Amino acid sequence: MKSLFLIPVLAIALTSCEELFDSLDEAGLTEGEIIQGLKDALTHGTDSAVVTLTAVDGFFGDALVKILLPEEAQPVYDVLQSVPILNGLVDETILTINRAAEDAATEAAPIFVDAITEMTIQDGLSILHGNDTAATSYLKQKTFQNLFDAFEPKISNSLNKDLVLGVSAEDSYSSMLNVYNTASINGILWDKIETNTLSEHTTNKALKGVFVKVAKEEKLIRDDPAHRVTDILEKVFAEQD
Repeated sequence: MKSLFLIPVLAIALTSCEELFDSLDEAGLTEGEIIQGLKDALTHGTDSAVVTLTAVDGFFGDALVKILLPEEAQPVYDVLQSVPILNGLVDETILTINRAAEDAATEAAPIFVDAITEMTIQDGLSILHGNDTAATSYLKQKTFQNLFDAFEPKISNSLNKDLVLGVSAEDSYSSMLNVYNTASINGILWDKIETNTLSEHTTNKALKGVFVKVAKEEKLIRDDPAHRVTDILEKVFAEQD
């Protein structure tokens, strides 16, 4: 019975694929050109994103991707900023986590290259006829865990370096949260703060920033012919205009 049910489903899927190929053939595009055009788009988009984010102030100087401390710990920061001797600690920590992200972003390039290389014609068709960030979604699905595994140790290393008075950003963050949570009497007086590792928070925010930048580049390539920097890019995406 399951086989009989699958027959019409497969027929519809095959018909849809055939229609897509027919439309692409009519436009003079081969499968190889489609894949190459999309690989060029992803390569250009990821290269631009990585170059931008790894520069000094790539994260820190861009409000779109700048990494702040976890929002739930805001009560702790308010206390710190009210103590004159600790007044600059929050700002210094924010600068440190953004510098850590800028440093870690260099790890993205080879991981993106691997994912782009593995793209199939099925992937390509889905991306070509998808929404304006379909290529970015493909990359995120293929690379997120590998990126996290590459970013986190590097960010952790940066955040464990001495920040002030021989104390690292990670140490100072963990210590102040421990004090705050202990004083809450296990959450009875106020909610405990659960985000207790700065490196994990920074890694997740850094990766979010990477994909925000890749998505921005993808939209430019789809929407603006001036950003189609190769002939094959222009040929493939001109058919989508």
